[in-house]
Amino acid sequence: MPVPPATDPTFTPPSLGRRFGALIIDWVLCLLFSGLFASPARDGWPPVVVLVVEYAFFLGLFAQTPGMYITRIRCLAWSDGGRIGLVRALLRGVLLVLVVPALIMDGHRRGLHDRLSNSVIAPAPRP
Repeated sequence: MPVPPATDPTFTPPSLGRRFGALIIDWVLCLLFSGLFASPARDGWPPVVVLVVEYAFFLGLFAQTPGMYITRIRCLAWSDGGRIGLVRALLRGVLLVLVVPALIMDGHRRGLHDRLSNSVIAPAPRP
């Protein structure tokens, strides 16, 4: 069984570039999807709502958004290394769209949104 990130002295978070790349991919997907029912160029809120829902669904159930899958990262519970669940994933998504919490990072590159949702971004190696 893997060691939870909180107690793993060898834990190394993924680069900010991979995290940012995943966010860009997810944002583009949210813009495309929200374009089916609203005009993202005219209304700024639909892509934001889609991003929060995407994060809640994908992180809560699969520990990865599509962008995270492509960039080979995942979002895990800091204390036990498991999935964070729907409620904490929703909280993390809401805090992420506020932007400021994501910019306040600790030594493990955990933004305020990660700390408040007891999560961490970790590498997701593929077999």
